[in-house]
Amino acid sequence: MNERCAVLDMPRHRIGEVAFRVAPLDQAVTGLIDEAGTAALIGRGVAVHFANAYTIALAEQDARYSALLSHDGSAVFTDGMPVAWVGRRAWPSMAERWERVYGPDVMQAVLAGSDERGPRHYLLGGSPETLDLLLRGIALRWPLARIVGAESPPYDLPSPADLAERDARIAASGATMVWVGLGTPKQDWEAARLATSLPVVALAVGAAFDFLAGTKPQAPLWMQRSGMEWAHRLASEPRRLAHRYLWGNPRFLAAAARQPGLRPGSGERTERMLVSGLAGREG
Repeated sequence: MNERCAVLDMPRHRIGEVAFRVAPLDQAVTGLIDEAGTAALIGRGVAVHFANAYTIALAEQDARYSALLSHDGSAVFTDGMPVAWVGRRAWPSMAERWERVYGPDVMQAVLAGSDERGPRHYLLGGSPETLDLLLRGIALRWPLARIVGAESPPYDLPSPADLAERDARIAASGATMVWVGLGTPKQDWEAARLATSLPVVALAVGAAFDFLAGTKPQAPLWMQRSGMEWAHRLASEPRRLAHRYLWGNPRFLAAAARQPGLRPGSGERTERMLVSGLAGREG
């Protein structure tokens, strides 16, 4: 029998105000599938977040959001290459393990590793059109994955009664994994709430719904690996994302500069990479 890979036992190191779980992509995927298999048995939900430079910038400005991401019952993985670069230099002993664990990659890998035994998936987010395309795509690419429910919530702020009804639907579906695609930071708050309310693994995966549904173009692999995906996203959605980069990038750089090994004069090569590939993916 394989030893259980507990996500909440993975080493955790802080960049700015965000505490990241450090693991290679394949180990993170295995750990998440394991957590989904045991969450109901032990009665513990787990909130999973995928943080990039913009996430770190938000946490710098919002103590409540920082506390949410650093909660002991949560797992925050490294979503952007610039964040991975900072982590590797700040924590050299973890450099070989500090990989980019990208939300869309994780969602695809977990679906590919699913079968009739589980996990049982619930999709929360996206427009009705996106959700329909996503369901069709999953059925074609990962026919063994069990989708037990899907809903596109309204944009209005839900009432306590609305949330209680949502929780009841998810519980009745038998879901063990809830994929939350509501945009940053809204999806992080909802994933944390769900993990507190239900014994599920709730994952805030941002643009993964759009990418897997094919409603938005994903950056070429070379841009993802070079940390230049932000440029592709900005060119695709300039009006929506321009403010995020103009506001978030300087704050991320300030947080990175406080890390060991990235103080002035200590890491010129890494600093050049950060300037050229700042923000990774936006949710």
